[in-house]
Amino acid sequence: MSTVSLIRCNNYDYLLVKSKLEQSIDNLGGLDKFISKGETVLLKINLLMKKKPEDATTTHPIFTKALASILLEYGAKVIIGDSPAGPFSVKSLKGIYKICGIEDIVNELDHQNVILNYNIAEEKVYNTNGEVLKNLVVADMVNKVDKVISVSKLKTHGMCTFTGAVKNMFGIVPGVLKAEYHFKMPNINDFADALIDICEYANPVLSFMDGIVGMEGAGPSAGTPRNLDVILASDSPYHLDLVATSIINLKPKEVPTIQRSIERNIMSGLLDDISLVGEPIEKFKLKDFSVPKTRSVHFIDDNWPEFLRKFADKALKPKPVFNHNICIGCEDCKNSCPPKVIDMVNRKPIVNLEGCIRCFCCQELCPVKAVDIKRPILMKILTKL
Repeated sequence: MSTVSLIRCNNYDYLLVKSKLEQSIDNLGGLDKFISKGETVLLKINLLMKKKPEDATTTHPIFTKALASILLEYGAKVIIGDSPAGPFSVKSLKGIYKICGIEDIVNELDHQNVILNYNIAEEKVYNTNGEVLKNLVVADMVNKVDKVISVSKLKTHGMCTFTGAVKNMFGIVPGVLKAEYHFKMPNINDFADALIDICEYANPVLSFMDGIVGMEGAGPSAGTPRNLDVILASDSPYHLDLVATSIINLKPKEVPTIQRSIERNIMSGLLDDISLVGEPIEKFKLKDFSVPKTRSVHFIDDNWPEFLRKFADKALKPKPVFNHNICIGCEDCKNSCPPKVIDMVNRKPIVNLEGCIRCFCCQELCPVKAVDIKRPILMKILTKL
């Protein structure tokens, strides 16, 4: 039986966060259960893009610093890293580490056994436990460590509804290669399977989630920060996500990675099958947490006439809408679009919806929140039935 720890923590005071993380680790049986002294550990944090800590888009630097410090005191060597969206380059990593506050915390730790990852090499690997991805290209950093620890942020997500410990492992796929998975797997269930396969390869021995301040609404980058006052930790990224989504009032079937985990017999999807330790989950549950309802809904299958399927596709699919009044013309949306259906006209984005796969990378990576996801009226009506 997997264990999930829930600990209340209401701010990012370093000593407070560190003590709460130590409690979390004790609740799971202690570090000895998961790593050995002298081992090198990758703290795979969430560094989606250049965002300040207060934006609640990335793993908070204090959370990262406290966890790294605990590992150092234990006797482990620590590499802190991620492969954010966009080019996987040293220049890009330096900019993201700096803006996200991660560079500062490593300097503050000032320890020879903690470093930021600047290894941008890639490696082709065979994924034994993969279902749709038997072969992977991964960032070499994940193969240069003894153990991986997932350090995610509690956030909603436009395409996947929720992004947590499992999807955090998508960051071991180097930079722009992520776009290829979006393009090849526009169906959300196929993409969820791919995310699970990647997580299976990374095989994090521990998963922590920064839920002190999470993000609701148009996540993972354009949403609204919200105080959740919780630190979650588990020996299973799948069960951690199930508990986290229960806190924000999401059902398993509403989160593709959780639903596919259940269908693949990775977990049952029932809280009763999890050992919940720490504080009662009821103390953290929120009924009014805003989640995006933007995913495509398939009301008819391929057996229906093509003209009906085309009508449903047009009538029911959400779409990205660009606010040209606040757009800064940076072209990040164009450059990050997997099917390459965004053109810049007079330095403003125009999307060809016929080729749009609804991955919403444009919204996810817009630095000024100039992309909204709009649902057709018919879809709004049907999803309320």
